[in-house]
Amino acid sequence: MIAKNSFILLIPLLCLGILVLPAAGEARPNILWLSAEDHGPHLGCYGDKYADTPNLDAFAKRSLLYLNAISTAPVCAPARTTIISGMYAPSLGAHHMRSQASRPAWLKFYPEFLREAGYYCTNNSKTDYNIEHNIREIWDESSNRAHYRKRKDGQPFFAIFNQTCTHESRIRSRNARTSHDPAGAPLPPYHPDTPEVRNNWAQYYDRLTQMDEWFGAHLKALDKAGLTEDTIVIFWADHGSGMPRGKRYAGWSGLHVPMIVHIPEKWKNLRPPEYKVGATSDRLVGFVDLGATMLSLAGIQPAGFQQGRAFLGKHVPRKPRCSFGFRGRMDERPDSSRTVIDGKYVYIRNFMPHLPHGQFLHYQMETQTTRLWRRLYREGKLNAVQSAFWKRKSPEELYDITVDPHETKNLASDPKARKTLIEMREALYAHMKATHDVALLPEGMFHDLARKHGITPGDLARKQEAYPLADIRKAADLLLQSDPQSDQIERMLKAELPAQRYWAALACLYLGEHMSKTLSKELTALLKDPSPSVQIAAAETLATYPASEKQRKTALEVLLSNSDPTSSSAFHAVAALNALDHQPQAILEPLKQRILALPTNDPDVPARPNGYAARMHKHIASPIPDRFPGEK
Repeated sequence: MIAKNSFILLIPLLCLGILVLPAAGEARPNILWLSAEDHGPHLGCYGDKYADTPNLDAFAKRSLLYLNAISTAPVCAPARTTIISGMYAPSLGAHHMRSQASRPAWLKFYPEFLREAGYYCTNNSKTDYNIEHNIREIWDESSNRAHYRKRKDGQPFFAIFNQTCTHESRIRSRNARTSHDPAGAPLPPYHPDTPEVRNNWAQYYDRLTQMDEWFGAHLKALDKAGLTEDTIVIFWADHGSGMPRGKRYAGWSGLHVPMIVHIPEKWKNLRPPEYKVGATSDRLVGFVDLGATMLSLAGIQPAGFQQGRAFLGKHVPRKPRCSFGFRGRMDERPDSSRTVIDGKYVYIRNFMPHLPHGQFLHYQMETQTTRLWRRLYREGKLNAVQSAFWKRKSPEELYDITVDPHETKNLASDPKARKTLIEMREALYAHMKATHDVALLPEGMFHDLARKHGITPGDLARKQEAYPLADIRKAADLLLQSDPQSDQIERMLKAELPAQRYWAALACLYLGEHMSKTLSKELTALLKDPSPSVQIAAAETLATYPASEKQRKTALEVLLSNSDPTSSSAFHAVAALNALDHQPQAILEPLKQRILALPTNDPDVPARPNGYAARMHKHIASPIPDRFPGEK
């Protein structure tokens, strides 16, 4: 149980301070990161008996293994944005998948500090950062040829090598012949037990073995170069497994990652107190901590704006009591969830509970397990645990992962867990305030507001008059009441802040027909709201629960209008297209040709977030079928 008032954050924000560099001539360690994509701690050294990972297992026996490491975000681009910035990506408005937020003038990426201190910094080779950047300012080299051997004689290095063989796209061959016996695959209880699912899991474990061989080869190369005793080696994976309800999921199975650290005897002064050869640590660590930790290992005081805490090196503060995670838009599907983890409990605050965890993402649906799982749900062939992924979410979820590691029993409504729920909820909001998390602004709205104020999204989050989080929370938390009343929601529908009106409209959508029809007049007024985000939320509610067919048609026209990115924006267009796609096919079918005739690109938005309207068009034009080609 979490102690009351134990979540006060002591992280100084936006105070750059003075960069304290190591003394001239002071010896510094090399640092090598070996990272892999799309896998959780499914390794022998983490107790997985099905895994075949001898090199990592041997490495763990002479290193420190972290039991409670999280990726902070359950998908690559936001997770890697958090790493490179040393900040929670929502603090910069950079938390949505493949977005590209403007970079605040005060933000400096951690390799820049290392380079100033004399390090040779290379990245081989994934970046995927959701924030504007100049790659040459960050890295001495970032490419598939980047290597620490190119440094000057005697120059310390920081080098990253990233393995992609474990990526989601590499575990979806049909009827693959696998080295791992599918019959022995340890299926999580939320997945249906079918040959296709078992085959995907066996492919996943085969790829882990392949990655393990790559890892071993890098250690041998380091040893051959005579650098083993001079080099700190850190292994991690970038988020949960590429199997559905791993990657992209805001809970433990999406965020929990392996992290193993080896600090040679030569650099034992940089080891944390709990470091013992072959030991494990239950310290809560996350990707937001990596930037500060690398500076600390190099003898550099972490920058004041960095929100992570160093867990190795010379500048290690006290252990945190919680880790925090986040989920935003995943590819073409908007969403908003935040996570708090204390080592025993996982708390998830779902701000868009009208949406399921298992939204229909084109890329995720290419995996056989995802498509089959969804089809069996639609056919009513799953049990309650297996069905939960495809149903709309609860506003709050609470899991005791010490007894329920697969997060199958939501304790949010359990009176015995009420105290823990409230404590973790308030810890989350304290964290959101301290880190300037823009969770309570939908993507299109915070870009509109940043443009209106002429500042970056990161600066907007720190501008109280532009983002009064406590006031907006009153509307966002309407669904946390046991019995929300129409007069409370009505006040928020008429509130001054557009974000309050937005969340009140979505509350009506979640609460259903009775509330939506009760407040039909107020919702109709929002169809002409100055904020496109508010228009879209109100229009989806009225299209779903109309008081009349005329009202439905009016709401659909508002959604169609906002689906044009040249007149709204790329961000609003994706939200509006999703709202249209949520309608029954009988409603959507007559509108398809009009939708497909709309443009898909916003000339005022960077390329990274500008492709998702086109993906929504593709889905609306020809949804992925439930069955595979040739399948009966």
